[in-house]
Amino acid sequence: MQQPYQLAAVYQAGGSLPLDAPTYVMRQADEVLFQSLMRAEPCYVFNSRQMGKSSLRVRTMQRLRQENVRCAAIDLTAIGIQQVTPEQWYASVAAIMVEAFGLPVALSKWWREQEPLSWLQRLEHLIREVLLAEIKVPIVIFIDEVDSVLGLPFWVDDFFSLIRHCYEQRTIEPSYGRLTFVLLGVATPGMLLQGRSATPFNIGRSIELEGFQYVEAMPLLKGLGHHSDPKTLLRQILSWSGGQPFLTQKLCALVAQAPPDISVETLVQNQIIDNWESHDHPEHLRTIGDRILLNPTRLEPLLKLYQRLLLSPRGELPLDASPEQRELLLSGLLKQQQGSLVVKNPIYEAVFDLEWIDRHLPPPPPSPPRTTAPSPQRCF
Repeated sequence: MQQPYQLAAVYQAGGSLPLDAPTYVMRQADEVLFQSLMRAEPCYVFNSRQMGKSSLRVRTMQRLRQENVRCAAIDLTAIGIQQVTPEQWYASVAAIMVEAFGLPVALSKWWREQEPLSWLQRLEHLIREVLLAEIKVPIVIFIDEVDSVLGLPFWVDDFFSLIRHCYEQRTIEPSYGRLTFVLLGVATPGMLLQGRSATPFNIGRSIELEGFQYVEAMPLLKGLGHHSDPKTLLRQILSWSGGQPFLTQKLCALVAQAPPDISVETLVQNQIIDNWESHDHPEHLRTIGDRILLNPTRLEPLLKLYQRLLLSPRGELPLDASPEQRELLLSGLLKQQQGSLVVKNPIYEAVFDLEWIDRHLPPPPPSPPRTTAPSPQRCF
C-alpha cells in the first residue's frame, strides 16, 4: 500500500494546478468558457480568490492551442503597482504581448518611434499593425488579476476602453474578429472604471465559477482509494467545504493522510477550525478575513450586514445590489443561492462566527457628556 504522503501528493491547495494534475476538476465553467472563446465571444471570470480562476485559464489556454488558437496571458500583478508610471504600465503590457506572441518588434525602439502618440494609441497600434498583421489565426488574450489596477496611483480606464474599442472595431475591420479578450480577477465590471464619465464596461459574457459539484468531482477520488468507501468520504468533504476548490483539495489531502478510522468531521474540527490561525497554511481563511477587516471605512457596515445574516432565522438575506453585499461576495465568505445571500460553507460559519464579529466590530462612539441644567435660584 502507498504511503499516506504519496496519496496526499495528488492534491494541491493553492496556486494553478499543473496541466497534468490528476485531481483537476472540470466544471461547467470550463466548457462554457471554451465554447464562448471558440465563438470569439469576449468573457470575464470575476470571483473571490482561490476559486480556481488561474487553473481554469491554464486549462482553457491548452484546449484553445489544440484548436490552433494563439493565446497569451497578461498577469497585471507582474507589472506592479508601486513606483510605476502610466507609460511604464502601458509599455509593460505591450512588452508582455510582444514576448508572448513572439512579435518581430524591437519594442524599446518601436515605442520611441511612436512618440507623438499617447501610450494608449501606441498599444492600439501594436495590436492593429503588428499583432493582427503577423498572426492570421484566432487570438485570445487573457488579462489576469485585473483587480490589481484598483491599487494603481492613476486610472487606467482607457485600457478597458481599448478592449471595448477592439470589440467594436469588428464591424469595421474584419481582422479584429480574430481577437478576443478574457478578464479574470476579484472584481465586478463596474469596479474597473474609476472615472465618473467613463462608459460602463458592458461587453462580454460573465462566466459563473461555482464550487465543485459531486458528479464533477470524481477525479478527487484518486487519493482516497485506501479508504473502504471513498465516495461517501468525498460527499462528506464537499458538504464541509461547500465545493470551494482550495478547501476541497486541502480536505482531500488531510483525509488521504489520515487513518481510515478518523472521521471527516474530526479532521475538520482538529485540523482546520480549532486554532485556525495556526493551521491556515497556505493562507486561505486569513485571506477572507483580511479582505473584510483591512478596510476601516467599510468595516462596520460589512460586519453588521454579516451579523444580520447569521442572526436571521434561516441564515440568509435577500440579494440586493448594495456595495456591502458585493464586497462580502468578493471576499469569498458568502455566495448567492436561489436569490439569497448565504455563508458559503460550514467551515466559514464556524470560523467567522458571532464571536469573531464582536471581536472586530468597532466600538460605538462615546456618548456626549450629560449636562445638568442649573437649578433655578430661589427668591426670598
